[in-house]
Amino acid sequence: MDACDVLIVGGGPAGSACAWGLGNSGLDVRILDKQKFPRDKVCGGWITPAVLSELGIEASEYARGRLLQPITGFRTGCIGGPAIDTDYGRTVSYGIRRREFDEYLLRRSGARLLEPGALTGLERDSGGWIVNGQIKTRLVVGAGGHFCPVAKLTGAKQTGENAVVAQEAEFEMDPQQRAGCRIRPEFPELYFCADMKGYGWCFRKQNFLNIGLGRMDRRRLSEHVAAFVRFLQATGRIAFDIPAALLGHAYLLYGVSERQPVDDGRLLIGDAAGLAYKQSGEGIRPAIESGLLAARAVLAAQGNYSRLGLQPYEALLRKRFGTSGQDWASKVGQRLPSAWIGALGRMLLGTRWFVREVVIDRWFLHASEPAMDGYAAGRLLTRAVR
Repeated sequence: MDACDVLIVGGGPAGSACAWGLGNSGLDVRILDKQKFPRDKVCGGWITPAVLSELGIEASEYARGRLLQPITGFRTGCIGGPAIDTDYGRTVSYGIRRREFDEYLLRRSGARLLEPGALTGLERDSGGWIVNGQIKTRLVVGAGGHFCPVAKLTGAKQTGENAVVAQEAEFEMDPQQRAGCRIRPEFPELYFCADMKGYGWCFRKQNFLNIGLGRMDRRRLSEHVAAFVRFLQATGRIAFDIPAALLGHAYLLYGVSERQPVDDGRLLIGDAAGLAYKQSGEGIRPAIESGLLAARAVLAAQGNYSRLGLQPYEALLRKRFGTSGQDWASKVGQRLPSAWIGALGRMLLGTRWFVREVVIDRWFLHASEPAMDGYAAGRLLTRAVR
């Protein structure tokens, strides 16, 4: 039977970041993924400069042969209402294609790749796990997203009313579609639903266009998506029908998920742990940071992969993301009638200061949160285990 020290199930940003963080540690780290990379991934596809910094990636180096669309501002509003342009005059984010980004991170992780290979069996064994009846590992890391098989096979709930559901499409525009698209590549567009339970987005990344909508209310999602597309057409943002199939996905927000990120011989990271930012639903940065924090907790455990030995990881998550994932807006929203929330939201989204300082800077860019480098992560770990 084959054996390794750490088996990471899921080759997305969370899993790759964890493997990269364990590089040069002497541990035998492997990544198992059911798909062969590069593969398409349903995702809006944007990252902040902090993500590149945390992974030690130079933007110019990554952009060689890959799409890296600088974003210098945002157009925001409500579906059916006016919009506000917020121009930063500098690069505050980047548009990416997930098939390129995930492939790049996976290949540079340094881990041995087991692809394609689905996780079909996970059994406890003395000192670890038996995976698919073929691999023995001391520690398994679930990095397979909302429907992560590690979470499923260890008892975590896979669906629920707390999950955000979304539909989106990404396609390369032909010359006629490019001529009929008024979305500026450097200015993604975000439009909130009238009830403030979700928002739609339209990102142009060079010749690729990503359109989608996500909501905390799963009822009539397709109707909301169709209405959003009609809004984009009626306002002249796009002058064509979406040629690609709309794909669905789901994720849990931080502070809402009931999943336990730590158990004996098991960690959950990224969307498998339910770490997406509550206001924006953005999950790439939390996924990467959780992967790096998990790696540091594993190293600090020094082979003790019991729940107690891995407990510092949970403390690290609280240090980095807070205890509840709620801010003042969430707390206020819980105390107001639905009709008031919609009216208040529409009023605030018409205020330039609120849009820039709260919606974009705080909720979407997390501009006040510095990049977490190796030194910062080490300091977090030191405080967490005291």
